[in-house]
Amino acid sequence: MSNDALRREIIATVTQFNSSGLSFGRSGNLSTRSAQGFLITPTGVTYDQLAVEDIIEMDYAGNVIDGMLKPSSEWMMHRAIYQAREDINAIVHVHSPYATAMSCTRKPIPAFHYMVTALGSDSIPCAEYATFGSEELSDNAVTILADCMACLLANHGQIAVGEDLSTAFRFAGEVENLAHQYILSLQAGGPVLLSDQEMQINIEKFKTYGKQD
Repeated sequence: MSNDALRREIIATVTQFNSSGLSFGRSGNLSTRSAQGFLITPTGVTYDQLAVEDIIEMDYAGNVIDGMLKPSSEWMMHRAIYQAREDINAIVHVHSPYATAMSCTRKPIPAFHYMVTALGSDSIPCAEYATFGSEELSDNAVTILADCMACLLANHGQIAVGEDLSTAFRFAGEVENLAHQYILSLQAGGPVLLSDQEMQINIEKFKTYGKQD
């Protein structure tokens, strides 16, 4: 896919942040790999005002190689994840309400529902707190995302990764949905957690779920 096509896909995805309830105002950011590095949304620009030329291309040395605006303040986190995970081609970071509320407890979303395993692990973990846009936050996110597809960022929000933008966006929506359900289950008296064995069974099942070949 050409860079312009990828830029249009980025805009089409990020403009769904508000309507989906995953992020509001100008918060959140997303990126996708490109031939020379990665394409990422700019900092501080309202989603529905983005033009194709506003999407910035960066290399893995941290240089802007195409674009006039400043990249997202979280560009280091995106870069670090791409460098650590060759299987990842897209990243969505949002401040969705329920996932963010959970992140402020600095606790993971545990094995309360089998759909947790759709994100590749038996829980949705929470990365340790660090200032937004910092290298420390990048390191914390990379550590947690070593073997799963999404995590909470303490006192911050959530981040989801995928093989493409539509997958990463879908995973971010799933994290928000599970965070909402978990909080409701706590209000109802607390969930009964599934066993480690059952979660491992579901992790294996999701490796082939939805594949037709």
